[in-house]
Amino acid sequence: MSAVYQLSSCIEWQFAEVGELDARLRAAKAAGFELAEFHLWRDKPIDSLADALTETGMRLTSLCVDPRRSIVDPAEREAMLAAVGDTIAATRVLGAPDLIIASGFRVEGLSEEEHFANAVATLRAAADLAEAAGVTLLLEPLNTRLFATMYLVSTRLGLDLVEAVGSPNLRLLYDVWHSAVMGEDMAEVLAGRIHLVAHVQVADMPDRNEPGTGDLDWAQVTKTLRALGYAGAIGLEYFPTLPMDESLALSQRMLAD
Repeated sequence: MSAVYQLSSCIEWQFAEVGELDARLRAAKAAGFELAEFHLWRDKPIDSLADALTETGMRLTSLCVDPRRSIVDPAEREAMLAAVGDTIAATRVLGAPDLIIASGFRVEGLSEEEHFANAVATLRAAADLAEAAGVTLLLEPLNTRLFATMYLVSTRLGLDLVEAVGSPNLRLLYDVWHSAVMGEDMAEVLAGRIHLVAHVQVADMPDRNEPGTGDLDWAQVTKTLRALGYAGAIGLEYFPTLPMDESLALSQRMLAD
């Protein structure tokens, strides 16, 4: 793996040829990964995944709170908190991985201030649940190409929300691809606040494939992350265009020192 960063395979999209997620986890281990991640959990073989984690010694970096609910719509607040609680309970058997939250969509008629206040109130309540369980929540900004009316599509805004909530159990997931789609400058949006980022995911522009297949300068990406002081894992959240052994080798080259 990279000399600096441990890489985490997104088994939602990778090793799909071997079948169910527990088999993909074993395939990822055989390929050299120690970390993995996936998206929603309710349609996944949780018990089989738990067995595979025990067998391989692998660790899950993250998965999504399921079902997805809004943090900005007051009508969905209780459903969001129930989803957080259910996800915490259901994934304890998987080693209590970090849990990803997206914002949900803008609510017609609400001001920017009201959107922000609603998000802070919901995230504060969710953080209380996470603190009690010893779990970390990851707030993820997305992009308007995929979700035209998504509320949280800005890294700066995401970091503002994390700061406003003020919980050690709420951090940001910084996705290089989502950020690039939004035209952000990584060094600028993360400057002085990298300590609030607990996970980074990568994919190349424009088509969300492995690093080295698109337009991003990966030497600059890794240089920036090092200069900012990021020392966590990097999730390979991309659609592979190559056989996974070749795809991983390319990613390793792009993300190495």
